Amino acid sequence: MSMFEDANRKQISNRRKKDLYLHLLFIAATSIGIIALMALLINIVLDGIGRLNLDLFTNYPSRVAERAGMKSAIVGSIYMVLIMAPISFVLGVGAAIYLEEYAKKNAITRFIQLNISTLAGVPSIVYGILGLTIFVRGLSLDRSLLSGALTMTLLVLPVIIVSAQEAIRAVPRARRDASFALGATKWQTVYGSVLPSSISGILTGVILALSRAIGETAPLVMIGALTFVAFLPSSIMDQFTVMPIQIFNWISRPQVSFHDLAASGIIVMMVMLVLMNISAVILRNKYSKQI
Repeated sequence: MSMFEDANRKQISNRRKKDLYLHLLFIAATSIGIIALMALLINIVLDGIGRLNLDLFTNYPSRVAERAGMKSAIVGSIYMVLIMAPISFVLGVGAAIYLEEYAKKNAITRFIQLNISTLAGVPSIVYGILGLTIFVRGLSLDRSLLSGALTMTLLVLPVIIVSAQEAIRAVPRARRDASFALGATKWQTVYGSVLPSSISGILTGVILALSRAIGETAPLVMIGALTFVAFLPSSIMDQFTVMPIQIFNWISRPQVSFHDLAASGIIVMMVMLVLMNISAVILRNKYSKQI
């Protein structure tokens, strides 16, 4: 009996040691990522805080760093989000509702679902090539704000569809059954019971997908978005630029003053992304309390 107890204690001791070693390994891996991120953020803030002033928001790009700003890039990013947000929401949430509530669970549906999940992980440059082929050359939209917004819509649609499906799937079946028991139709059940219960998760997915689109550069470079725009687009068919492209333009210049200006632009873009992520958390908590 004592030999069995000794073996049992030894086995437990070995498991605790392994647990401790793995715990320390996970802490080390997390610390490396956090330290690298903090070093990068500190470096950007130190380089860009000196150029973070009102001129950065009110001036257009210039070949002289002291007079350069990113007004056209900020406005272009905002316009692009305003165009793509309603399109992405309607198409993405509509596709998720159809796949979860109306489509039959067969081989075709599983094939479509597999392709949507695969598209969510496709590199963004592929969507740029697709947007160039369909919108710029196929529909003759040229290098316009509309073609850029539609290209970015293609980029975020798979992410929105997958996140909306997960939110809809999390709604208990009992809510649907209760709605049907009261005589509601399929659409009344979806509109009055399923969507209110899943809206927090849907909005969170949409906002996070849009925040990803704000930081993307490759698709817009592929469709020919300009790197130097000294005007504001007056219509959706005008040429445009966005913050990531403007930052890329500055960082590619040899002058150190433009590098500091690019760091300031990165700070502005990070603040915008943080605000969008915070709004996603606020909306999720707000609608979760109302359910």
